[in-house]
Amino acid sequence: MRRSPLAVASLIALCACQPGARYPVIATVPRAGPAFEALVPAGSKVERLATGFAWSEGPAWRKAGGYLLFSDIPKNTIYRWSERDGLSVFLRPAGYQPHDPPAPGRELGTNGLKIDGQDRLVMMDDGNRQVARLDESDYTRVTLAARYEGKRLNSPNDLAIRPNGDIYFTDPPYGLRGQNTDPAKELPFNGVYRLTPDGHLTSLARDLTFPNGIVFSPDGRTLYVAVSDPQHAVWMAYPVQGDGGIGMGRVLFDATSLVRQGLKGLPDGMTVDRNGNLFAGGPGGILVLTPDGRHLGTIALDQPTANCAWGDDGSTLYITSNMNLLRVRTTTKGLGF
Repeated sequence: MRRSPLAVASLIALCACQPGARYPVIATVPRAGPAFEALVPAGSKVERLATGFAWSEGPAWRKAGGYLLFSDIPKNTIYRWSERDGLSVFLRPAGYQPHDPPAPGRELGTNGLKIDGQDRLVMMDDGNRQVARLDESDYTRVTLAARYEGKRLNSPNDLAIRPNGDIYFTDPPYGLRGQNTDPAKELPFNGVYRLTPDGHLTSLARDLTFPNGIVFSPDGRTLYVAVSDPQHAVWMAYPVQGDGGIGMGRVLFDATSLVRQGLKGLPDGMTVDRNGNLFAGGPGGILVLTPDGRHLGTIALDQPTANCAWGDDGSTLYITSNMNLLRVRTTTKGLGF
């Protein structure tokens, strides 16, 4: 994989304000009670930074450069956005390339992105059904995991990285044309995995229908996994054991009733603030959940919301919502800031 040029022509189909411009406000945060408003004040503006994407996903803030990276999965592109420079192409193709066997499935590009402890970009490469890291010295892709017990992964979706370098990730079938019934699906389950820095891959959970977003609590003792199943739209919480495995999971919050009300979206990508509150893409926008599973309120959005990540000084929440890149200022701060 080689780096794509930052070509202006590649952005013609997108609409983004020039650096320094005022961004359109597409929504304001509704009132939802004191606990929610202590984190996201009522009336806070949701700004649209760019639009025109096919499906935006996987935002990751790079502190060293002061910019956001995010995926457009169908367009096989990773974009870069900053207040100073605006929007540009960071990497294209981000996932599948014509010479990469086998033939691509439903999703060509990358999905979830994270910056690891050594400032390296780790990517969930849907197009090539693997976990990969980008070597930015020559913009080549380093495969970290592509098979479990000799069988190809389904389509790695999202990831969380522990301080020791362990990568925990989800592997639903969304990248396969026929999903669970696709003949190219080699594994009989949709899993949650742990990948150690030395390349050892362990299956942690096999009983989730559509595991999706994944994140740790601030103390690292709880692993949260979103399940994007419209029939059982939940966030799970698992105790993390001393050896890196996980114990018996429990339902943290069940949003199935919100799905049945017709709210757009399913449990998807998420992040946590310093106090352990989850900011989670789900039915209706970004749901804010306490560590004990109370739903404090929702940053209401009119499009399905894929994911979110903290940026700037840690109090800005960047949101990938269907064709849009959004942001909202909060009065809390994300973990790691």
